Amino acid sequence: MPPVDHELIIVGAGPAGLTAGLYAARSRINTLLIERLSPGGQVLNTDWVDNYPGFPEGVSGFELIDLMRAQVERFDLPIVSAQVIQILPQEDHFSVLLPEKNITAKAIIIATGSAPRKLEVAGEKELGGKGVSYCGTCDGPFFRDQTVVAVGGGDTACQEAQYLTRFAKKVYLIHRRNELRAQKILQEKILNNDKIQVVWDSVVERIQGEKGVEGVVLKNVKTGETKDLSAEGVFIFTGLTPTTEFCCDLVDLDGKGFIITDPEMATSRAGVFAAGDCRSKLLRQISTAVGDGATAAFAAEHYLESEDHG
Repeated sequence: MPPVDHELIIVGAGPAGLTAGLYAARSRINTLLIERLSPGGQVLNTDWVDNYPGFPEGVSGFELIDLMRAQVERFDLPIVSAQVIQILPQEDHFSVLLPEKNITAKAIIIATGSAPRKLEVAGEKELGGKGVSYCGTCDGPFFRDQTVVAVGGGDTACQEAQYLTRFAKKVYLIHRRNELRAQKILQEKILNNDKIQVVWDSVVERIQGEKGVEGVVLKNVKTGETKDLSAEGVFIFTGLTPTTEFCCDLVDLDGKGFIITDPEMATSRAGVFAAGDCRSKLLRQISTAVGDGATAAFAAEHYLESEDHG
């Protein structure tokens, strides 16, 4: 067979993919990094990162990714913009199917991250971009002096609700339980912010509006009672869906679609590794993604060496 195009292909250029690329490039592995959007992943939607080591005063998500990308580019790692449609295992390599061509590699690192989970309620799809958003950092400034609803109770929901108070005059935080799941310091900020009102034990049943969001219908999960709440914006922060649909026949996934790996980031398929938010694990943070990426690149290097030397 003709020689493969690359020793290693990394799919996804968030913190995990960029870190894997950095380690691979420094090890002089012939590597290609593929990203369907802009390098950075979910971090680009994060206004301020306060828990990444090395930045005592915090750092903006954009600046952090800019620094990571600059460091990777210093080692001449090629990054191409393309959508990976499928990865097909061959006898001694992998074929990566892109819209306009196929490329080959001996090993793969999947670092495609995840995307915001939808509520799947009436009005959500119809009013997407018309008041329904999944990114406070992106769309918060459009709601200056208005009332908005934020949905969720984890770290992201609390961080984003806090951020929305920079613009909105009132933020209703809707949570299906009677206590938040976020870190205690984030909970304290929410509960002590006069602009935020938490609506406990409730879910959004419908998002109302014609040309734009006009409000939501809430249902109390304990009493079954429903009520209308007026608002101009709805921000949904209810978790993540892994971007793994293209590799469901390639490697084993858990019940939520995240890729199952061992501690060395190896998947059920020899030569395929996974890192970052697409991986089944306890914590999804920038710091854990970076660690995953470094481990995956190191494990891939060992795999390539073992393949070369039998």
